[in-house]
Amino acid sequence: MKKNNLLLIFTRNPELGKVKTRLAKTVGNETAFNIYTFLLQKTRDVSLKVNSDKAVYYSVKIRTNDLWDDHIYQKHQQVGTDLGIRMLNAFKNGFDAGYEKVLIIGSDLYDLTSENIENAFHQLDFNDVVIGPAEDGGYYLLGMNHLHEKVFKNKDWGTETVRKDTLEDLKDKKVLLLEELNDVDVFEDIEHHPAFAQFLK
Repeated sequence: MKKNNLLLIFTRNPELGKVKTRLAKTVGNETAFNIYTFLLQKTRDVSLKVNSDKAVYYSVKIRTNDLWDDHIYQKHQQVGTDLGIRMLNAFKNGFDAGYEKVLIIGSDLYDLTSENIENAFHQLDFNDVVIGPAEDGGYYLLGMNHLHEKVFKNKDWGTETVRKDTLEDLKDKKVLLLEELNDVDVFEDIEHHPAFAQFLK
């Protein structure tokens, strides 16, 4: 294991009626819950192939004996008043623990691969920040080799301006943008994706 690399995974605790709420408006709470559970498992399977230390950050409560193996994943609870502060605290924990590169992903991106993540870590040898742009104007991946606190503050999280505002904060840094991918938030994100056909019968 490369002890200098840490992969952070932000998850929502899977609870019926509390995950993928925008998607649920179209497919119903139960199907949205099943899709989120499917995405969690996919994220786990992808992350297991990544040669780094790994930490899961739970939205509500740390779980043991769940799909995240306690022997492989460090487990923490997200702390902060909004998504930005929660991510900032997670990154800070990683750097304070001595990691040289810290990278965060969410758990609602079917098309993310372990190769994408490995490449992002590698690119931090040559760049200050690596960003995986999402189609909705946000990002699905953020990696740093030093803590840049500004990018976590004063953002309208969940809106199409997040990536633009983040890049503005980093205009004096060397930033690499990875390929654009689409995370799963609304029905249109999965409507024509073959991996989700099983849920839409």
